[in-house]
Amino acid sequence: MGRAPFPPSPTPPTAPTAPTAPRAPGATTVRKDTTERRTLVVGRGISVQGTVQDAERLVVEGTVESSLIHATELSVAQGGVFRGAVEVEDAELAGTIDGTLTVRGSLTIRASGRLIGKAKCRRLQVEDGGQVSGQLEMMTDTPVRAPLTDTVSAPSANAEPVTSE
Repeated sequence: MGRAPFPPSPTPPTAPTAPTAPRAPGATTVRKDTTERRTLVVGRGISVQGTVQDAERLVVEGTVESSLIHATELSVAQGGVFRGAVEVEDAELAGTIDGTLTVRGSLTIRASGRLIGKAKCRRLQVEDGGQVSGQLEMMTDTPVRAPLTDTVSAPSANAEPVTSE
């Protein structure tokens, strides 16, 4: 009975890598490899309620109910349900989100995906069959300019430049 309950998993073979150039002191690199991110996976048949902190990537295959989650990436798998508010960089939706979703980057709604509630995003892609019910707002990079009033005048072509002496 001194045996471990699970056998050790085999190490996957690694591909040879090219030599890297030396980095400047204090330089940081951005990783796109999702295996290196702090990932929380809520599996099928599992329900989670509460606050999620410090997860860079959230994968919802079961059910998550939360008041507010901040993450870099959100993935709701087919059959997965997220209820509450979430703010992320990028999101992929094949399941259901019921609540408030803010995506500073790309929101992709797959054919089986359903978005119910309120969403804001910068880029949107909806596959044929994907559903959006509620309010959708597109964020822009350009700020909204206030209209000119009588107290502000635009310089005319005849105006002489103002100089200070």
